[in-house]
Order: sequence, then C-alpha cells, then structure tokens
Amino acid sequence: MILVTGGLGFIGSHVALSLMAQGQEVIIVDNLSNANLQTLERLEYISGMYVPFAKLDIRNTPALNKVFEQYTVNAVVHTAGFKSLQESVLKPLEYYNDNVSSIMSLMRAMQRTGVRHLVHLSSLAVYGESSLDLKEDMPFNYAYPNPYIKSQQMIEEIIRDTFKTDEEWNIAILRLGNVVGAFEHGVLGEFVQPLPKNIVPLAMQVAARQREYIDLHKQAKTADGTVERGFVHVLDSCDAVIAALKWLYTQQHTCEAFNITGENYSIQSLLQQIALVTGAEIKTMNTNYLISQELDQVGANTEKAEQLLGWKAKRSLTQMLEDEWRFYQNTLRT
Repeated sequence: MILVTGGLGFIGSHVALSLMAQGQEVIIVDNLSNANLQTLERLEYISGMYVPFAKLDIRNTPALNKVFEQYTVNAVVHTAGFKSLQESVLKPLEYYNDNVSSIMSLMRAMQRTGVRHLVHLSSLAVYGESSLDLKEDMPFNYAYPNPYIKSQQMIEEIIRDTFKTDEEWNIAILRLGNVVGAFEHGVLGEFVQPLPKNIVPLAMQVAARQREYIDLHKQAKTADGTVERGFVHVLDSCDAVIAALKWLYTQQHTCEAFNITGENYSIQSLLQQIALVTGAEIKTMNTNYLISQELDQVGANTEKAEQLLGWKAKRSLTQMLEDEWRFYQNTLRT
C-alpha cells in the first residue's frame, strides 16, 4: 500500500488516482487546509473503490504513527505542503512550519515503522537560479531571498542527511515545473479558490468572466518582458511518480533528484494560448507591483529522468489547458 500525503490536493489526488489505475492500493492523508472531501468522493466515484482516508496533519507524529501501524504501507509519496512563492513572503513562519516540520515528522514516522521508500515532490524553483537549462547537479543558490524556496532547500538537506544514516533508504526527489491540467474526462482537477495563487486559474477566471483582468508583470529580462516557465501536465507528473516508485524498488540505498518538466513558455505566450483554448479575451493590466522578486526563467534539462526512469513529458501545453478548462467549466455548472 502507498501512502499519499496531501492526497486530496490538486497533484496528490491525481497521483492517488493514477496509482489506483495501476492496481496499487493507496491510503490518503490530508488535513484539508487546501483541499476538500468532494475530491475524495470523486476519487471513489472514478475508481469504483473505497479509498482509505485519514484526516490529520502530518506534523502530528503520534497520529501519523497510528496510520502506519494500521495499514501495511511500503512506500510514501509526499505531496503535502504550501507552494506559493509570493504568499511565502507574506507568511514565512507558516511556510517554514508547514513544509519543514512536515518532512521531519513524516521521516520520523517512516523510520519508526521501517518504511524506507519515499518519493518527495519538490519544485524547479528549489535551485534559486534563473535558467531554462537547470540540471540536477547544479548547486543551490542558498542566498535567494524566498521562504518557499528556502523551505524546499531545507527539506532536501533534511532528506539527504537522514538518508545517510540508514542503508535501507531509497528516495527520489522530483523537482516539478509548473503543473497544469486535469484528468482527461473533466471529473477530477484543480478546485480553484476565489483568490487563486497561480496564473492559469487566474486566467480561467477571466475567461469565465469571474474576474475582469489579471495583473501582468513585464520587468523580466526575457524577449517579451514576462517570466518564462517550464510547464508539465499533471498526468505527466503522475507518470513520473509511478516511474520513480518502480525504479526505487530496483535500487539499494539511493537518493536521487530528477527534473520533471515540459516545454518552456513565457507568461505572455501562455495567456495567448489560454485565450485560444477558452475562446475568450484574457485582459491584462501591466503593473510594477510585486510582493517579491521573481526568477526570470525557470526551465530544466530532463535527460536524467529520461535515462534512469524512462520518463519524458508527453502532453502539450494545449492539452494541459484544454483539460484544465474542461474541468473548470464543469465546476461552474455544479
């Protein structure tokens, strides 16, 4: 059985569903701070299976221990955590407390119960560097002033230090690009909050006439002045998780990081693509106001994932946006 932390969130729920589609049993743990039980209902409806779920905060180690004792867990996929770079500047304590405390509690519970296979979902932002060709062997820029990025760097340090203490650990760290998309049939996707933290849901709100415009920053040192990002379909991310788990089961004492992303697009070109997919004008307003500085470019080389995991992004940006728009329209009707 595979435990998925944050398993009712956007990425976690798709990971859980993809694992079940592969015939795996899953147990979901989520504190519902950024998710809801409707997702659990949808998972059970789509899979036609009962999905074990424990409502708890994984920072509560004694409660987490009980989950490991109750179920025969042989691997963990860790997707729980706060993920907004801009929000982390406003709430640094919350980000350090949630993200860093979570990995410590989780690994303590895993150590205690003898579970040694872990897939941790991180971000390409963890490098703290502006580049479209980030490689796994590049050193982190620990001086980059962002609490979310620092928390992810700390998490990787904690994972590697813990890995060194026990020869049974097998760990894969997946550094994801910007995750977009939804399950193909529009029955599972990202439930958009009234004030989204990501650009695609914001643009979807404009397309659905729930928002008049979105702020557009054009201070980046790029061709059109907007930041450039690597994008990956949520189901391609799930494929990477499954490939990583299969690979880990063949290893003996390994801890490796993999870049998981697809093609790079500027935010300006992304919005143009969203306009084509939705058939709506995505109005923007140029603004100089930024809560914190942004990395101009975040894209990566994925050769290592292709060579060791046999993984490569398959789905295009158009498919990502079509799938997400289909799900978003379905949520408007319910």
